[in-house]
Amino acid sequence: MREIQINDTTTVANHRVGQPDLNEHQTVFGGRTLSIVDNTASIPAMRVARSIVVTGTMDHIHFLQPFDLRHALSAESYVTGIGSRSIEVFTKIIGEDMETGTRFLGFYAFTTFIIQDANVRMPATTLIADTPEQAQLIAGYTDRKALRDQTRHADESILDTVTLAMPWENRNHENPLTN
Repeated sequence: MREIQINDTTTVANHRVGQPDLNEHQTVFGGRTLSIVDNTASIPAMRVARSIVVTGTMDHIHFLQPFDLRHALSAESYVTGIGSRSIEVFTKIIGEDMETGTRFLGFYAFTTFIIQDANVRMPATTLIADTPEQAQLIAGYTDRKALRDQTRHADESILDTVTLAMPWENRNHENPLTN
């Protein structure tokens, strides 16, 4: 069985908040935050897989405190679980007020990446935590994976009802405007 130290999967990306990052509230747009997370989290996943991965899910998404122009962001991502074709990565974004040096946890989430090549399987792997934070997150992987599996099965009924028709097209009823 292969062993991986969590710190060997860790990546950190720093970003100074700029005007193009802001929404109408003068805080970082949520979509920009998610983009930073997806980009940063893909690196630990590929370090472990050594294969192309694609984003499967993002969950436990928590925007805890807004980031604004005074802040720099530090996105830290590391692997917290490995399945046969999937890799779970935890990302936290720590904000730093550049005027005062005050640091705060502004965001965290889990991203699951899927190995793109269906023929590639992950070898049995033991993750070795380097910090209490990592140990706790690794310990919760099985429960999070079970919840994701349960949600995926529940979502299948939603997907069965989602239509690709344009909103103005007839959807199982007569359109009074065309009669």
